[in-house]
Amino acid sequence: MKTTDTASTGLDKTPGSPGGMDTTPIKTTAPVARKESKREGGVLNVFSHGVLIIWAIMVVMPLLWAVMTSFKTDKAIFTAPWSLPDKLHFENWSRAWTDAHMSDYFLNTILVVGGSLIGTLLFGSMAAYVLARFDFPGNRFIYFLFIGGMSFPIILALVPLFYVMQNMALLNSLHGLILVYIAYSLPFTVFFLTAFFRTLPSSVAEAACIDGASHTRTFFQVMLPMAKPGLISVGIFNFLGQWNQYLLPTVLNTEQEQKVLSQGLVQLAVSQGYKGDWSGLFAGLVMAMLPVLAAYIIFQRQVVAGLTAGAVK
Repeated sequence: MKTTDTASTGLDKTPGSPGGMDTTPIKTTAPVARKESKREGGVLNVFSHGVLIIWAIMVVMPLLWAVMTSFKTDKAIFTAPWSLPDKLHFENWSRAWTDAHMSDYFLNTILVVGGSLIGTLLFGSMAAYVLARFDFPGNRFIYFLFIGGMSFPIILALVPLFYVMQNMALLNSLHGLILVYIAYSLPFTVFFLTAFFRTLPSSVAEAACIDGASHTRTFFQVMLPMAKPGLISVGIFNFLGQWNQYLLPTVLNTEQEQKVLSQGLVQLAVSQGYKGDWSGLFAGLVMAMLPVLAAYIIFQRQVVAGLTAGAVK
């Protein structure tokens, strides 16, 4: 009995432990597990940050190289493509702006993209609001028609679209190109904004209707301001697609004075055959790139807010 009592008291090192068992190893496993998880999390963070840094270099380096090349001479571009310019040759930009008619192409692009962006957001938001908030026969059918428009390749519609524009006397006109851009961008706009309007609280619209507001006033004064993050997000995406659009204006807009920026860049690249104005071409390329970068830098917070608005309700 004495031997047993001595052994039990020797094993029972923790007061209140059942059966005289030592629970010291149980207390030490939690800190070890936390250390291992921290170590694994640190390795994962280092790996993810490394991938992001590599991706940032892959994206930023071509942009910086294009900007640097736009201030070089044609000889320096071919002899020392990775070196810094000996001086800033601003004559490349002035030559591209005036001699290559980039100013005319830039103005045409602003008119076309600005008009089509306003029309796309207006008509797309109205259609998306009706599809998201009202139940009527054919609601889902119309919605899936818009979804089907996203999967339809635009190249298959070029020939019939050309004849439709020709019969309506809209070929080689900026307003005709605006209408085509609106029709081209509506499917994605309706798809995006329909999902966004469904996340907005319906109690606000119901309160406006109780106060006597019509459906039109409720939409423009209540629901549309609430959908501002979604409008900015889809507006940025449409702006990128319409600003860089080349196929549609090439087929439907062949007059020299009506050409847009993407057509002007191609014309500048092939204007002199193998003796092209490469420094002027890079200057024009940077001119076309700056509005897109500026728009995203200004509205980047709204883009992220619009994309994540429906993630948590």
